[in-house]
Amino acid sequence: MGSVGIVTPQIFHFAEPLTLECNRTLPSFDLIIETYGTLNSDKSNAILICHALSGSHHAAGLHSADDKKAGWWDNMIGPNKAIDTNRFYVVCVNNIGSCFGSTGPTSINPESVSPDDESNSTEPPVYGPDFPLVTIKDWVKTQAMLSDHLGINVWHAIVGGSMGGMQALQWSVDYPERLKRCVVIASTPKLSAQNIAFNEVARQSILSDPDFKDGRYLQAGTYPRRGLILARMVGHITYLTDDAMKAKFGRDLKSGKFMYGYDVEFQVESYLRYQGERFSENFDANTYLLMTKALDYFDPTRDYPSAVTKDPTESAAQLEDSIAASVESSKNSTQVELEDAVAAIEDIESDRQQELSALKAAFAHTQCQYLVISFTTDWRFAPERSQEIVDALMATGKPVNYINVDAPHGHDSFLFDIPRYMGAVRGFLTAPFITDSQSKNSHQKAGARS
Repeated sequence: MGSVGIVTPQIFHFAEPLTLECNRTLPSFDLIIETYGTLNSDKSNAILICHALSGSHHAAGLHSADDKKAGWWDNMIGPNKAIDTNRFYVVCVNNIGSCFGSTGPTSINPESVSPDDESNSTEPPVYGPDFPLVTIKDWVKTQAMLSDHLGINVWHAIVGGSMGGMQALQWSVDYPERLKRCVVIASTPKLSAQNIAFNEVARQSILSDPDFKDGRYLQAGTYPRRGLILARMVGHITYLTDDAMKAKFGRDLKSGKFMYGYDVEFQVESYLRYQGERFSENFDANTYLLMTKALDYFDPTRDYPSAVTKDPTESAAQLEDSIAASVESSKNSTQVELEDAVAAIEDIESDRQQELSALKAAFAHTQCQYLVISFTTDWRFAPERSQEIVDALMATGKPVNYINVDAPHGHDSFLFDIPRYMGAVRGFLTAPFITDSQSKNSHQKAGARS
């Protein structure tokens, strides 16, 4: 019910060379996409969906009548759903570097074998570890090229969750005149040190697997299954919450009693191993490495350096006043300790101000309206990270709506059918666009009219 039905992916070939941020060039590349709904005559009803780390172009519907699993955002996209395909033409593209049909590590490397190659190898000359590292900016660049190919000059909206939200945010910075609405869900302006650390543990799980073979496992006839399973298990833990795990598994035993061994005993162990096993059957290890590095590299302020003078906020001033008061009341505290405490607070506040200033510089020329959504239990990309985006947008006078949704599912909440969340997306996509006159009155820059 409410499904887009059976869909058929489309592949677009781009023959022109693509220069990437890493200064390497792909001689050509393919993008695989799925579309839902109908594009109107003036092409003003198009919505671009950007996928997360393990996602693909298959966001909604089924690939065949026998397909048992719908697209990864089927509860969001379809007739009369939050992204209503009766009203909008929806495009979901698989990013380069992926393993689901767009050019990536498992694709044939056109430069790997010369025409007179007499090798007896029966394995295809795939890119493997020779595929260049890609960034969020690279993905957005290819999506803009796809937009040109489709003849879509301005997107009604660009929508993404998690890593997809980063792409939507980058779109608004790199191509401000080409989107009217930007929906950033469960995302962040950049990864924290903790997030980078989780990604590194996941990568090392793969890189240290003996079957990885320096990334040439396909040629060697092996596969780093154990490493990929461990990587997914680490990642999956960060997508859930302690309360969610407690409610779903608790300390329940699989067999009802201790087995006094190292095989699966607790239900949560069984769940994580199942998730890892299933993931390892459908995902490529080199792709996982590429995707996590793209996450690490993401920083929309990189091209907008901004030095700021110290401008402590009221909260920081209050903290310093509190420390000053403690100087008077705590005669036993050493001067050095107090000075260190003050210096630490000043450093934190200075860093916060620099981050805010850099984000303001990046968002200064954006023209779209924003919807930023976070989830209360998401500790991977906590609501505070979304608030950083909102603060910077508000400080530059940009139109932004923000909602922090109460949900028990952690980071994975963006994949669930939560009424308040779905209603916010629906309302934002169908609300009238701020007109040029309204924008001028409020000193805001507007994009194209609805």
